[in-house]
This record gives sequence, structure tokens and C-alpha cells, in this order.
Amino acid sequence: MADYKKSSVHCHSTMCDGKNTLQDMASAACAQGLTTLGFTGHSYTQRDREYCMSPSRTAQYKATIAKLKTEYKGKVDILCGIEWDILSEDKRTGYDYWIGSAHHLYGKNTGKYYEIDFRPQDLWDCINDDFDADPLAAVEAYFAEVEKVAALKPDILAHIDLIKKLNANGEFFDEESPRYKAAALKALQAAKDNDCLLEVNTGGVYRGYRKDFYPGAWLLGEWQKMGGKVIITSDSHDINSLTFGFDEAAAAIKAAGFTSVQVLTGNGFETQEL
Repeated sequence: MADYKKSSVHCHSTMCDGKNTLQDMASAACAQGLTTLGFTGHSYTQRDREYCMSPSRTAQYKATIAKLKTEYKGKVDILCGIEWDILSEDKRTGYDYWIGSAHHLYGKNTGKYYEIDFRPQDLWDCINDDFDADPLAAVEAYFAEVEKVAALKPDILAHIDLIKKLNANGEFFDEESPRYKAAALKALQAAKDNDCLLEVNTGGVYRGYRKDFYPGAWLLGEWQKMGGKVIITSDSHDINSLTFGFDEAAAAIKAAGFTSVQVLTGNGFETQEL
């Protein structure tokens, strides 16, 4: 029977920007009683090679996971996924599943690509130099990127409101603003139109950036009204966060009015009643 507490399918290793090796992550998953572990290394994105897997590393990633599948057969279902970025040159095929995401904004004035979820100064530069010092214009551009990802029908749509990661205290923009909400709802509608599965991602809380998950309570409630489906993920970058906040995420999902979650297992996606 599917159990969200035993399936962690948005995970990163030292192959990209994670802290532990693939082997260490698999060993920890087994020790922690998981039945499914899905690796989702960051796809090769030439415009920002700081955090992603190179083509040669991607090949090594696939080969190592193939060995781990055999090693842990009967213990943990190991899945070879990819977190595919909208700017990526990598293919989305050849994986067990793929998570679609957006992490950057393009600056029309400078021609730069800005990573919006890492350095606060990069986000300030992006807003001031390329969005005429209008933070909500950058927000609108980000959610437009999410719409593009959704249109490709990923198996899972990642951290839909990642643009808020560095905005915990409202430093950049007002998340209650009508413009913010309108842009977010437009992306959410694109997700629904393309039958996307939305992750409820606990990673921003684990790493201390936010007190709320991706998506936050308001957006999650809107997704429920649309009849959308959700899956709980940790966006884990180390062995200690494989199932971080899963019960709290389930509680938030239930509070939003959902009665079930999707769980990815070795047999595909299954429904678990809450």
C-alpha cells in the first residue's frame, strides 16, 4: 500500500548541488525505512553550470543509479529521475520520470540569466537592472516561466512559487498583492490545463528560508478548488532531509481540503487517502 512517509522522490546528490553521494542517499533511505527513493539531479543548463550536472556527469549519474537499482532490489525501489529546468539543453527522455522547474529569469536589458533562488543580490540586480525596479514585474515573468514548464506536461511540477524563497520577510515584494496573486493563479491554471501533479515541497523550510511550504497555504487552497492533485516531496539535498516535514505537509494538504495525496512507488503513481 502506498505510504507518503516512505517515498522520497525529489532528491539531489553530490552529482549536482547535494551534500551526499548517490550511494550515501540510498543507504540512508534504506536505513530510514523508505520503500522508494527517486533521484532527480539538476539537468544540464549551459547558462548556469554552477549547480547542475554536466553531460559527462549525467552519464555517470545514470550508470551509478543503475547499479544501485540492482543493489537495493527487494529493499528500496530506486528511481532514476531528473529535475529538468526550462533552460536546460538536456533531454527529458530516458528517465523513470521527470520533474519540471524554473529557477532563472532572463534580463532583457543586460542579456543576463539570473538565478532567483540563491543570492539575494542577484535577485535585486535582476529587478533593478532588468525589470525597471518593479519587483512584481519580475514575479510575473517568473510565473510565466512556470507556465512554460507546465505546458510540457512534467510528471511532477516543482516548487511552483519558488520566486518567494528569498522573500520570507517581504524584502522584495508583497505576496498579498493582487498582481502577485494574479500571476500565481495564471501559472496554477496552466498547471491544471496540463493535468500537472503539483509537489508540496518542504525544502525551503528545512533549509531555513521559509516557514511555509511551496506552494503556500493560499495557493494550495486554490489548487484544491481546481481539483488538482498533490505529492509530498522534500527537495532533499542531504541524508537528513529525505522525509523532512512530511507529516506537517500532509496536515497542510488536509487543511486545504484535500482527501488524498499521490505517492510515487516502483509501480508508478498511486493514491493514498489521508
